Amino acid sequence: MLRPLAVQLYSLRDYAKDDFVGVLKKVADIGYKAVEPAGFWDLTPAEFKKIIDDLGLKIYSSHSPWLRTPETTAEALDALNVLGVKYACCGYGPDNFKDMDAIKATAENTNKMIELAKKQGITVFQHNHYWEFEKLGDKFKYELYMELCPELKLELDAFWSTNLGKEDPVAMMKLFHDRVVQLHMKDGICSQKAENAGMVNGLLDMKIDLLPLGTGTLPIKDIVDAAPASCETIVVELDYCEVEMWKAIEQSYKFMTENGIAAGNK
Repeated sequence: MLRPLAVQLYSLRDYAKDDFVGVLKKVADIGYKAVEPAGFWDLTPAEFKKIIDDLGLKIYSSHSPWLRTPETTAEALDALNVLGVKYACCGYGPDNFKDMDAIKATAENTNKMIELAKKQGITVFQHNHYWEFEKLGDKFKYELYMELCPELKLELDAFWSTNLGKEDPVAMMKLFHDRVVQLHMKDGICSQKAENAGMVNGLLDMKIDLLPLGTGTLPIKDIVDAAPASCETIVVELDYCEVEMWKAIEQSYKFMTENGIAAGNK
């Protein structure tokens, strides 16, 4: 059975700032089955949920609100309950994985949020970038981190898991197979340099040349074939793109659905 295809709305942020509801309608018209929000603009979570329901779309996961600290987790979980999602997302910048001390501190923060989320029946997953797939000694930093976070699930970003072309994304999927509950898919030339990588206001500040799915070097079908049954959906996310974003989102949808890699509504 094919997994439903979603789009990460962060990809369409430049359009959403002027007409967010129009963006949601166009996503539904293209044929996407679901959206993954990354901000609600001027809508409340409840208003957003009603529009999504009326459009026949689903929300399997959300990057809004983003879990950051135990102190802000309760408010975030309340919003996620309004959306009706069972997963909460967290993620960190490169400094949080710079050495073993940083990894231990990051894991401690995550574990505290996991315990709070569990009380409301919500599972925490983490979205990665490339720095988690750097090595510390003979292990990936993500391996060391996962050993300290036994209950953490993953939203594996397959493109970033290559560590800018240094690693095999299929092997990374297999390595973290038992943790994966969502899959992020972007495409491009995997071997690139990351300029000025970091986080600004909680968002990734980095320019990487990305392309519509199916036009880069990422082995997308092989990655999806290696994904576990626990992986519920595939989310198209293009932080940036060399092609106009709406065209890229439509082209990515066609590639994934016409090649039998994911399911759409058209």
